[in-house]
Amino acid sequence: MSRQDTPHILGTESIGKLLLQYSIPAIIGMTVTSLYHIIDSIFIGHGVGAMAISGLAITFPLMNLVIAFSTLVGSGASTISSIRLGQKDLKGATEVLGNTLMLCLTNSILCGSLFFIFLDEILVFFGASEATLPYARDFMQVILLGTPISYTMISLNNVMRATGYPKKAMLTSMLSVLCNIVLAPLFIFHFDWGIRGAATATVLSQFIALTWVLYHFINKESFVHFDKNSLKMKLRIILTIFSIGMSPFLMNVCTCVIVIIINNALKTHGGDLAIGAYGIINRLLTLYIMIVLGLTMGMQPISGYNFGAGNMDRVKKTLKRGIMVGVAITTTGFLLCELFPYTISGFFTDSKELIDISAKGLRIGVLMFPVVGSQVVISNFFQSIGKVKVSIFLSLSRQLIYLLPFLIILPKHYGLTGVWASMPISDALAFITAWVALGIYLPKLTKVA
Repeated sequence: MSRQDTPHILGTESIGKLLLQYSIPAIIGMTVTSLYHIIDSIFIGHGVGAMAISGLAITFPLMNLVIAFSTLVGSGASTISSIRLGQKDLKGATEVLGNTLMLCLTNSILCGSLFFIFLDEILVFFGASEATLPYARDFMQVILLGTPISYTMISLNNVMRATGYPKKAMLTSMLSVLCNIVLAPLFIFHFDWGIRGAATATVLSQFIALTWVLYHFINKESFVHFDKNSLKMKLRIILTIFSIGMSPFLMNVCTCVIVIIINNALKTHGGDLAIGAYGIINRLLTLYIMIVLGLTMGMQPISGYNFGAGNMDRVKKTLKRGIMVGVAITTTGFLLCELFPYTISGFFTDSKELIDISAKGLRIGVLMFPVVGSQVVISNFFQSIGKVKVSIFLSLSRQLIYLLPFLIILPKHYGLTGVWASMPISDALAFITAWVALGIYLPKLTKVA
């Protein structure tokens, strides 16, 4: 590897060029990943039925829990890796990589087994009815069997991106998605496996992507690669990974809790189809959030490296440009959802009733979506520079401090509309909180320099 290809360019290359180099591959990867979930939903909606869409929506909290545990390791490990490389500590970054692999294997087996054993009870608690439980069960049984695959692939891909290989990390996501696009319709329509076919396609696609990631880290030509000595788990490294990864972990856990509450509120005030409508809305909004998260993934190694090297001016420039792009992304989502809600909802299902419910909920849910981009960028910025407490607070503010109370209060007075309205109100309040936090802490970071 030549000098200019190493992660050390993070401290010397122009911020704009670095953001393009690191964020575009991450954005493409996250967009493609989100699109494959959308395509999955479209295949299921047209190949299995509208009620299957509702059954799939019931699985979102459990899927979020699986992602939460993988993010706990992957996000923490990628941040620490960037900081170690900024400090010119290659050995430390290698130790983080080895411990990440071992944590992925142990945690995924434990979590996947527990969820599988109590699957029916969990799904009923999440809002499943007699009509939607069979679909949710069939889907999640396959997904949970593949937990070690998805867990390890997601975590190690984050580390790949943070250690100087954003394009390879993007290709991981693209490889997984392309395989899924080919396999899902084959399993659903040709083999008539229904919703289990969609889940099987997902797991097999992730296995192919995992093989690609493992090959990268086994290759000794990779800047950071596996070393047998690094596979020994060290408490110091594990605790550091968990402490930094705790922010996105708690955010995903809170998302799980909130979706459970939303599903049950929708079941009460709108029935199973309302849950399906939220499944469609959630897929659409997640697409834009994932694009912003792709942006923050590209920002993370730049911010982490320069923070570790003490280059605070470069850290601030990265943040400023990230906020501008993040707002542009979510504003685009807002305009499309407000202008074409029925057309977009119609991609997922032929059911007119489900399309109507989805379109009305979508228009209300995205009212404050333009400001969401900056809130996500600011929250992830604090994580990327190791300011864990601030990041955790900002991650939790929208979900627990604002959204949860409104979900309890508004539906009692406004029914289904109250469920949808709670989302933009909490978005606005979380936006204000993020900027207040930034105003307090950013001058302190400047003084450190």
